[in-house]
Amino acid sequence: MEVSKLSEKLFAFLESGIYRFENSNSIFIDPVRVLNQSYTRFRVSPSAYYSRFFESSNATQQSSNSRKRKRKEKEKKPYALNERERAADRRHQESEPLLLKALESLQRATDLLEVICNLRDLSDSSPSSSSSRVQQSLIELGRVWQAPLYEITLKFHPSGERNEGGGSPPTQYCERVLPVFNNLIVNETSDDLEAEFMNTRYILPHDSSFYMSDLKQIHNLIPVDNDHGFSLIVIDPPWENGSAHQKLRYPTLPNKYFLSVPIKKLSHKEGAIIALWVTNREKLRCFVEEELFPAWGVKYMATFYWLKVKADGSLINDLDLFHHRPYECIILGQCHGEAVDSNSMSRIKAAPDNQVIISIPGDYSRKPPIGGLLKEYIAGHSPSRCLELFAREMLPQWVSWGNEPLQFQESRYFYERKEG
Repeated sequence: MEVSKLSEKLFAFLESGIYRFENSNSIFIDPVRVLNQSYTRFRVSPSAYYSRFFESSNATQQSSNSRKRKRKEKEKKPYALNERERAADRRHQESEPLLLKALESLQRATDLLEVICNLRDLSDSSPSSSSSRVQQSLIELGRVWQAPLYEITLKFHPSGERNEGGGSPPTQYCERVLPVFNNLIVNETSDDLEAEFMNTRYILPHDSSFYMSDLKQIHNLIPVDNDHGFSLIVIDPPWENGSAHQKLRYPTLPNKYFLSVPIKKLSHKEGAIIALWVTNREKLRCFVEEELFPAWGVKYMATFYWLKVKADGSLINDLDLFHHRPYECIILGQCHGEAVDSNSMSRIKAAPDNQVIISIPGDYSRKPPIGGLLKEYIAGHSPSRCLELFAREMLPQWVSWGNEPLQFQESRYFYERKEG
């Protein structure tokens, strides 16, 4: 009976990408399997998503090992913690037991480990995203004076749908050309949509949309009627960071800029869940608690943790490395729309505190897709209106806003599904 039960749970994981541990507050997510539910003709490439695990360069490996050695040596040097560092360490000490318990749950699930240790899908023949091809910077394009003139070409099937019975897509497309910046681009079909911009091909999932702009244009997302506001808003801000290495990856913004994000005006009048990604920096946590949430009109609900592991189930870093801990936090809050009494919030369910989401990380700063899990705490309406701010990828039934929402929609992150 027990073997049958485990097999049933593993089968559900293979279908959904989500594995729920019994008697535990932890969940394992395979982002590739979760994301693949968003596509019909295409599949997310495991070798591209987990590019760091498929790099074959000895130089890259040696460089990585060298950084790890220097990091550990630095962490071992004794020094007196300042007041803010001591506060951060207290937070860590409080969360460490539940993180260790979550890790133990994963390492006991030997059937799951057998599956996740083989990250590459046999049908995936696409190259790793760490190839030497120069990537076009969407951020830089949006800053030039010609930005309003740039256009994206959407390629629709003539019928708007796939061929009946599956099979290869038609060779002839209906094309629609639209301004790519400061404009809502929508795929209203029930099929994947191919698009072309600046000689680069992109894959857009069904029923998805994006709005590519800088922070000055975010007010264009505010609905005319707050009855049509968003009931789930996920935010992954480009937090200011002193690391020169991170600044080379993507530009950051001072914390004060995020105070102007109109969360209340974007929220549904009957309530919205706000999910904010934060690092373990104490200065940032204090800013969120003391300034950002009050400015947004958001009431704290719970804290989730994202625990980062390798394919063998071990942590990517030692849990006690002070500046490089292998987890991040998602702070959940609730917000109601403009001119509505907070007591009227009826669409938000209570979220359990200290839930741990375990996954293998993908590209630098790419977060696992947690939207499906968060939807469980929205009651009374389906489908939900969902919004991701500072997004770098797209999902069905979501609006993705930011200055690079097409970042991970490039065709090099996908391979075409084989029929039959």
